Amino acid sequence: MRKLLMVICMFSILLGVACHSEKEEEVTKENVLVTSPLKLDTFIIKDYVCQIRSAQHIELRALEKGYLQNIYIDEGEHVKKGQLMFQIMPLIYDAELQKAKAEADFVEIEYENTKKLAESNIVSPNELALAKAKFEKAKAEQALAQAHLQFTEIRAPFDGIMDHFYVRLGSLVDEGDLLTTLSDNSEMWVYFNVPEVEYLNYSTQPKSDSLQRVNLLMANNQLFEYSGLVKTIEADFNNETGNIAFRATFPNPKGLLRHGETRNIQMLVPLKNSLIIPQKCTYEVLEKKYVFLVDENNIIHSKEISISAEMPDLYVIRDGLTEKERIVLEGIRKVKDNDKVTFEYESPKSVLPKLKIYVE
Repeated sequence: MRKLLMVICMFSILLGVACHSEKEEEVTKENVLVTSPLKLDTFIIKDYVCQIRSAQHIELRALEKGYLQNIYIDEGEHVKKGQLMFQIMPLIYDAELQKAKAEADFVEIEYENTKKLAESNIVSPNELALAKAKFEKAKAEQALAQAHLQFTEIRAPFDGIMDHFYVRLGSLVDEGDLLTTLSDNSEMWVYFNVPEVEYLNYSTQPKSDSLQRVNLLMANNQLFEYSGLVKTIEADFNNETGNIAFRATFPNPKGLLRHGETRNIQMLVPLKNSLIIPQKCTYEVLEKKYVFLVDENNIIHSKEISISAEMPDLYVIRDGLTEKERIVLEGIRKVKDNDKVTFEYESPKSVLPKLKIYVE
């Protein structure tokens, strides 16, 4: 009898605990604040790694063989168009010019004499034509010798900045040897690669009279004081990366930008019919982002989402949500899966203006 009473008591205790636990599970959680994603047209400021190039950047090479006799400029110096920079020893070429000039003078005398004889019908027209041809040939050889002599002087083809020298005074240079490079930095071309999706968004947006403006972020995290214009898009996509190159043109009146720099371009990327949620609606587990949804029975369910872009305090959703779903805005640390909650709903149009957003 005593054993039976003990069994009954134990059963009653277990039943009471079970009932108490069931009642605890049915308790509704405290009130949370809920909102929904908002669909709208917006844009993001996106950074692209870019390469800075001078609008004109050329190699200066020797046009003749010889010893480098003079260097008239220094590395890093500004030069003017037509300014003499290098002189290759001209003695041989000057001698060849004098020889060609003397031959041309001799043949010219022969031609003039033959011309007078032809006027008197002493020589035939064919002889006159032959003398004239010899004279023209001599003049051409003189002009060629003059050109070779001029090639010993290397002059600046435009205003620019000298790079370092690849040769030194007294060096024996051959035809085609690289002497230095010259950059015109008054205007800079900045190249950056854009993915196909963003290229399509850019190309299909309504065109205005003005070109797309971009900014340049410098190494000190300051924006370059002049904005640039996207003037050129290359013809072909890179098959390996799926990107296409844009070229922006920047004025550089103070010469701050130099050829070969690597920086970041900042461009406004339009987003059509984007689904926007506040960042504080999300939580992260193993580098994946989730939100808490509230269903029609006021039950909490977690759901993984993917992000396509990020703005200050906001995420742009790629997939995982619709604009009709309700997401927990305040109190995500107080709830978990399958909790039943009471909530207050706040329209996303009243939530988002309290955050930072760029809306067209």
